[in-house]
Amino acid sequence: MEKVPMTAEGWQALDDELKRLKTVERPAVIAAIAEARSHGDLSENAEYHAAKERQGWIEGQIAEIEDRMARAQVIDVSKLSGSQVKFGATVSVVDEDTEEEARYQIVGEHEADVKQGKISIVSPLARAMIGKETGDVVEVNTPGGGKAYEILKVEWL
Repeated sequence: MEKVPMTAEGWQALDDELKRLKTVERPAVIAAIAEARSHGDLSENAEYHAAKERQGWIEGQIAEIEDRMARAQVIDVSKLSGSQVKFGATVSVVDEDTEEEARYQIVGEHEADVKQGKISIVSPLARAMIGKETGDVVEVNTPGGGKAYEILKVEWL
């Protein structure tokens, strides 16, 4: 069973979503199925089929989240330190072509959200930065061509 690295914040977000699905979404879809059943003939009942489809999706989400949480390797970023980039690090970089600066935290796959400055450990940029230190330049192949970034700072927030 392959462990899934994630931050404590990512684990909490999964736990919150699981609770929401089980306590809000699941009961709501069960009520919708019961309501649709009361309307009679199920073979031509679009409400019933839509509710059953929604129920399948919700149960699939619950199973996926429970699996991810069971395989979770929660890493407390506040206890990490060092000058090398690794999981959980917040890295400030500058694009060597545009001089544009950016700051990213390296997180688990399901936690990634570029708009919030969180990139997945399996992303090309994160993979290129792992093991590097302040001052190093990393080359990344992007869909728009190769890019070079200089690492300005490695922090543990």
